Amino acid sequence: MPIARSTRLTAHRSAVIDIGSNSVRLVVYEGPPRAPAVIFNEKVPAGLGRGLAIDNRIAPEDAERGLMALRRYALLARHMEVKDLQCVATAAVRDAENGPDFIAGAAEAGLKIRLLSGEEEAEAAGCGVISAIPDAHGIAVDLGGGSLELAEVLGGTVGRRVSFPLGVLRLPALRKQGQQVFERSVRKMLKGAGWPDNMSGLPLYLVGGSWRALSRLDIELTQDPLPVLDHHVMPRAALRRLLRATKRMSFEELRAIPGMASNRAATLPDAAALLAALVNIIDVPEMTVSSSGLREGLLYQALDPATRAQDPLIVAAEFEGRRLARFAPHGRAIAEWIAPLFANEQASDSRIRLAASLLSDVAWSANPDFRAERGTEIGLHGNWRSIDIPGRILLARALHAGFGGADVDFPAMTSLVPADRIDRARQWGLAIRLAQRLTGGVEAPLKASAIALDDGKLRLSLDPGWHHLAGESVDRRLRALAQAFGVKPELVLL
Repeated sequence: MPIARSTRLTAHRSAVIDIGSNSVRLVVYEGPPRAPAVIFNEKVPAGLGRGLAIDNRIAPEDAERGLMALRRYALLARHMEVKDLQCVATAAVRDAENGPDFIAGAAEAGLKIRLLSGEEEAEAAGCGVISAIPDAHGIAVDLGGGSLELAEVLGGTVGRRVSFPLGVLRLPALRKQGQQVFERSVRKMLKGAGWPDNMSGLPLYLVGGSWRALSRLDIELTQDPLPVLDHHVMPRAALRRLLRATKRMSFEELRAIPGMASNRAATLPDAAALLAALVNIIDVPEMTVSSSGLREGLLYQALDPATRAQDPLIVAAEFEGRRLARFAPHGRAIAEWIAPLFANEQASDSRIRLAASLLSDVAWSANPDFRAERGTEIGLHGNWRSIDIPGRILLARALHAGFGGADVDFPAMTSLVPADRIDRARQWGLAIRLAQRLTGGVEAPLKASAIALDDGKLRLSLDPGWHHLAGESVDRRLRALAQAFGVKPELVLL
């Protein structure tokens, strides 16, 4: 994947108002277009889709609650100086007889609603998956309150897409006759639309709050040592434990799961039943959670091809590195300086090493006793895209070592990443730490020095005129890095 050569620090703000069947939400983004960070996220559980099952209309009290939220969001967006605002509505407004009245009410608040068709909703969800997982190969499955969207994602593009009236607000009525009858009904719907056809056997990419809630349950059941939803992978076998858990656990027990909202806990049995049906019908091997969905897909669709081609992890790491660096950032120069030590590593690891180098100065302002802890936190829990769970651990391990953390203090995660890869990430961090100490945090000394592994030695060479860069502190870090490689250190003054 092409890597953006530079990322201008920018305060450009964009926002999406997402009017769904369950909630009305405003999300404001700031930062590089290919990897914007969320700076504001608020939702109101207006429940616009609740009344559709009764009389195919949005109930008056729900409509007013939704419009109150829209009036607030329109005012906030203006004062947040949002430059690009998209306001979209999905299944509830699309299907309701009084949907046009709701759109007119939003217009009075100064908001022009774009009413998405089912296929447009599916395409945006697919683009959201691609924006965060560029190499996704499978089916994006977006479960909302009023509808279920499926979109084929392959080679960075969205292929076939379809929408079904299978949102969580509609599932209880469909499941009254039991799981087998329900699954036959779902199969009939999919077959009528020509699915899965040649897509049988592909993995699913799960989009939407109900799927994320189901994934929170899976993380709780497995006691995952890194409870991050994005890129959380569930094998097909996970469905059995999820179905069992949603049947035996009470609402109070489900609600007590960390991060679980009450309205999501109530939908877990229906969401699990639908996922089980899809997995059986499409013959799914595994499922991956995508925290990026429709809203991120809308932003991605607005990008030009060159920006879309950028690596979102590297763009975000470079932006964050620029924002928090002491001096002019030079993470790329550090990555190139230490590269000779890691000549045989895979491209996927080189990418994580570059991200660590770009973030090599982000914890300098923290209390010295907690810099390693700050680096670990940034790596594990940063708002990164296009990085899986093992990648987060490697990034965190490098930053932990780079900020001087004691090895025994790094969380034990060898169940998720092989020990040899974690050891390699530690070597990245120690090499980055040497580069930062040698240079004092500025770039020029890197051009007058070199480091290499040669004949059982770790050799640091300094050009004429730069010999005074050597010192006790540099020597200590050179020795620590040499020990990590199992070789002897050597300082060469050219």
